[in-house]
Parts: sequence; structure tokens; C-alpha cells
Amino acid sequence: SLLTAPEIFYPFGLSGDTRNAAVDDGSSSVIPLLSPFLFFGRTYRQIYVNNNGHLTFNQPSYQYVPYSFPANGGPDIIAGLWTDLDNRARGVVSYHQYTNGSVLTRATQDINNHFPNLTFSASWVFVATWDKVAYFPNTNTETSFQVVLISGSSFSFILMNYGDIAVTGLQVEAGYDTVSSTDFFVIPGSKNGNSISNLKNSSNVHVPGRWAFRVDSGRNTSNNNIIGLQMKLSSFSDLTQSGNIESVLQQIKQVLVNYHLPSNIELKLRKLQKIKP
Repeated sequence: SLLTAPEIFYPFGLSGDTRNAAVDDGSSSVIPLLSPFLFFGRTYRQIYVNNNGHLTFNQPSYQYVPYSFPANGGPDIIAGLWTDLDNRARGVVSYHQYTNGSVLTRATQDINNHFPNLTFSASWVFVATWDKVAYFPNTNTETSFQVVLISGSSFSFILMNYGDIAVTGLQVEAGYDTVSSTDFFVIPGSKNGNSISNLKNSSNVHVPGRWAFRVDSGRNTSNNNIIGLQMKLSSFSDLTQSGNIESVLQQIKQVLVNYHLPSNIELKLRKLQKIKP
């Protein structure tokens, strides 16, 4: 059966798209941005779309085995799905940037829906798509996802859109990391190649398959404020396991960041015993 791209995907496969060469562990050449992109306090005017599922700014990356975020020393990186992908066997890696038209209208609507406490108007959109790309060396696998960069005035955002993602025994990582890891995020469940097919059902903005992040503001880490938070949480995870705790905390953190709390906020879970009167 012919699988069409999910509705959450931005347009791709058009005549104006630039395709990456079909090279194992390859990358685009340097892409000058038509509008500067602010990423946690640093302004970039160029980007690289790397075949192995990630975007870098200062230089291309040919790394096919992901390292874990936070790296505490790596470069700024945006990983849609960083793993050993091979577009020689099948699939297309492409990109397109927009400064006008219906894609900007759509981006404006999406960001205002996902971040309702902002009033946003998109002036630039960059769409990078990995369409039905195979894993190395499993040439019969197909994996599809997108990373969309959106900016306007002093705001910038990332959308990560997931379609059909094949399971794999390879190491995988999805999210972003920054210089010295002052800001980072790992999409829950994205570190296990056996469960990444669930990415098309997961979300932090109630749109299955989509993760949305505001990424403009790098913030001073010298504040040591402790904020109390009271909330009701329904979870099917076993919170006696530290990995599950980390996953739940990451999800809570992203909700707080969406409400303007600094993304370098640290969350700790403390167990309180309920004593009946």
C-alpha cells in the first residue's frame, strides 16, 4: 500500500527542494539562511542538513552513532532522529526555506496553537525532511521525519514531525543539545530503537507525532531559585525506576518551558509520605 506523508508534515518533494547527495554518512553543503536563526542565545546564519538525521550549524557532521544528550561539551545540534541512516539504498533527504506564502501562514497558525500565550507571526521557515530513508545496513527499512525551524521577530521554534519510523537495533537519539548543554531535551522514548515507532503517536502539544519547542532564549544559569510545584499526575510508568522518572520529568519540564520558565531549569522529584490523620 502506498503510504502518504502524515498531515502534520510540512510540504516536501517539491521542485524547489534541494536534495542531499545519496552518500552514506553524508551532509548538505553549507546552507546560507535567508533569515538569522536564534538558538538559545546564539545567532546562526548558516546550517547543515546531515544525512544521519540531525542539523548542525558551524560545520557538517558525519557521525552516525549518536552520543547522549546532554553531552556537556558538544556543539549546538538538533536531532530529528540521529542514527545510522543510508539514503543510498532508499529514501530522500531534502530541505527548503521559505520567506513568504502559505507555508508561513501555516507556521504562524501552528505556533499560535502550540504556544497560545504568545502572539507570533512567522517570517521564515526552514523544512528539512528525511523521507522513507533506510537504516544502514537494513536497506528494506523506511523511516520518515521532519525538522522544521520557524522564526519571526525575536522568537524561534523547532517542530519535529514523525511519520512511520522503523524499529532498529542501532543506537538512536532525538531532541536537541547546546554548547556546554546549558539547554537540552531528549524526546521520551527516543533512545530505544525498539520503541521509536511510537514517536508518531507521542507529542508535547497534543498533536500525535509532533514535538514543538521554543528555542530562542539562552538564559543565565546563575539563578538558584527553588520553585515549588503542586500537580496531579496520572502516569502508567513505574516511577520506582529512575529511567521512567527522568522521562516524566522531561515531559513536565517542557510544559513549564512552554509557559516561559527557563529551559535550563532542573527538576527533582521528591517522594512525600502521606500520613493519615
